Amino acid sequence: MTLQYFIDYCSGKAGVTKEFPFDDTTLVLKVKGKMFALIAMDEAVPRANLKCDPVYAIALRQKYQSVRAGYHMNKRHWNTVELEGDVPDTELKEMIDDSYNLVVKGLPVRLKEQLNKTED
Repeated sequence: MTLQYFIDYCSGKAGVTKEFPFDDTTLVLKVKGKMFALIAMDEAVPRANLKCDPVYAIALRQKYQSVRAGYHMNKRHWNTVELEGDVPDTELKEMIDDSYNLVVKGLPVRLKEQLNKTED
């Protein structure tokens, strides 16, 4: 998956904003102010951090060489994925969807309601 496709796919989800809160090269994608994806924009090999269920995170690391424990993140809940590695695009989209959905699931009811209104 190309870097631009990854960004476009993430950005197409409801309530998503793009920010550079840490530096000029780390793009953070948030839903209602909560991170669900981080992308190192200056890497020769594009990599992204995605939130993940802890059990599923380990399974993905064992299945794919290009999936590792989250770089600079809680390694139990985040994976780092090489976008142009051995993960098929369909699986990478599922990983993005899971990350987004995990964050949405943890939002307060008020923010979930706001998000649902933007989807209508």
